[in-house]
Amino acid sequence: MFESLRQNLEKALQTLKGKGRITEINIAATVKEIRRALIKADVHYKVAKQVTDAVKDKSLGRNVLTAVSPGQLFTKIVHEELTTLMGSKKAAVNLTGYPAIILMTGLQGAGKTTFSGKLAAYFKNQNKHVLLVACDIYRPAAMEQLQTVGEQIGVEVYAAPDNKNVLAIAQQAVQHAKTTRQQVVIIDTAGRLAVDEAMMQEIADLKEALRPSETLFVVDAMMGQDAVNTAQAFNERLDFDGVVLTKLDGDTRGGAALSIRAVVDKPIKFVGTGEKMTDLDVFHPDRMANRILGMGDVVSLVERAEHVYNAEQARLLEKKLRKNQFDFNDFLMQLQQLKKMGSLKELMGLMPGMGKLVKEVSVDEDTFKPFEAMICSMTPQERAQPHLLDRSRRARIAQGSGMTLLHVNKLLKQFENMSKMMQKISQGGKKQMLGNIKKSLGAA
Repeated sequence: MFESLRQNLEKALQTLKGKGRITEINIAATVKEIRRALIKADVHYKVAKQVTDAVKDKSLGRNVLTAVSPGQLFTKIVHEELTTLMGSKKAAVNLTGYPAIILMTGLQGAGKTTFSGKLAAYFKNQNKHVLLVACDIYRPAAMEQLQTVGEQIGVEVYAAPDNKNVLAIAQQAVQHAKTTRQQVVIIDTAGRLAVDEAMMQEIADLKEALRPSETLFVVDAMMGQDAVNTAQAFNERLDFDGVVLTKLDGDTRGGAALSIRAVVDKPIKFVGTGEKMTDLDVFHPDRMANRILGMGDVVSLVERAEHVYNAEQARLLEKKLRKNQFDFNDFLMQLQQLKKMGSLKELMGLMPGMGKLVKEVSVDEDTFKPFEAMICSMTPQERAQPHLLDRSRRARIAQGSGMTLLHVNKLLKQFENMSKMMQKISQGGKKQMLGNIKKSLGAA
């Protein structure tokens, strides 16, 4: 995500390193490079000019403290402007009404159905009763896809395959939600083009009749500047409440995320970062600015950890650590919880200072599979008592997992390192979880 933009911005900011002060001369070249980097990332040229002009004005008018280098100050100003450009602070989802109705709209192929499932899972994790509604009557198997998603996340799906009246389906679904005491209704609609008058009228009629608490425009982040143009056309017709950027884990240059807020004056509320139902992030402009500038995003990293680590697991693990009883069952659980948090490359990108390393090093997403295979080849007694693993047992584990004795020895070394690190942890909560994550990644 944003790798090309991040590299180009780092290159631009390098021009101020080593300078004693900020002057009109040395800042001109830097600003020019930043503008070039933004336009190359498919940011609207007017938006790019607006940002760089603001950066230049603020930089020349700011006194440089002796404890802060010109490069550091300039980076801070760029961060402030990127954050402002993307909305300054996160925009909450409006859930007024009972049930609260969320209407999804966008182009075909933008990922509305998948995102609808992710959003349903997101609200379900907040202990809300959610109903998904299949209102895409045009795309083959669209209803079946949403039903599959619903089964996957354990959320009810309302579908009427024989009904070809979208408005009737939606209204019946809302009535069903009231009867069954559902708190949130998410309506997945068909993809449509802004130039298709009949389809645009259909979605406009849906919004008028349902009066949803939220109308979200789902857009593929890989579309770049086209995404902004499409959002503008839909907004003029529907006046939607917020934007969802999907496929942000793909080969996106970042132009949509940076431009869309400024052009349509509507906040980005969520970003999709992968194919899993858990790959959904609330959009925080300041955190995204951190990622773009290669500063990492520790807060989001810790929040992801909190989603997969529950209080009971943390309590039991702490109890075992105090008794020096950390075993391979715990080690396996740590690996499995880490996988739930996202791809290794993405997690490393959230760590401060790791952006360049992610770029330079090939990250194998299957790193932990051999570890899991070897642990699963152990007997319950061996998992609980690692000291029993003599050479003959290791050879049996290697053969059973399809690995070599060298691989088993490496696993034991990784286990020993993690066990020692866990013993040094004296505090629980976020620091403990984040420490586990960093050490696990480093060991990989």
